Amino acid sequence: MIYLQISTAQGPAECQMFARFALQKILREAETAGVEAEILEETPSKHGILSAVLKLSGSRAESLAASWQGTLQWACPSPLRPQHPRKNWYIGVFRLPEIPALPESEGIEFQTCRAGGKGGQHVNKTESAVRAVHLASGIAVRVEGERSQHANKKRALELLALKLAEHHQTALRRHAADAHKLLYRVERGNPRRVFKGEGFREQA
Repeated sequence: MIYLQISTAQGPAECQMFARFALQKILREAETAGVEAEILEETPSKHGILSAVLKLSGSRAESLAASWQGTLQWACPSPLRPQHPRKNWYIGVFRLPEIPALPESEGIEFQTCRAGGKGGQHVNKTESAVRAVHLASGIAVRVEGERSQHANKKRALELLALKLAEHHQTALRRHAADAHKLLYRVERGNPRRVFKGEGFREQA
């Protein structure tokens, strides 16, 4: 699974026109290559789009994404502002980190041990404490507050579920922050692909 973000970096209307063209062309190339493409997010504007996020999947998704990643250049006098001196417009196509999935609930390892506390109490005479480890993520919890192993195991599962949810939310926030940074980063020069004129003819 590959996630691509098209960004104008809050560029002018001409960049927004170019971004809409790029999105449509990526979708056409994906269809030709047999790559499944889905628009996950699109921010429209009056003249095009400000940004979009695409999900690509299939055996040729990697090569398709690689052919677009980087800065794109459109060399054309502004069709909206004929007197504008600028003739080159830039947008960026970035690969986002994969959206993290919630770790599987299966694959939990349970370990029993003697509970801590004052000697002589029943809680210390049996291995009632439970340590639960989610093998996929390495997240672990230890519970010994209940008298029975069964009760501690149940509580451990509840705590582990909370820890996994927190882990998932943290990863999502990190992913969103990374994506937000890319929205404002478009480098000019050394474009990956160059298009010319109002017909967006690609330069060989």
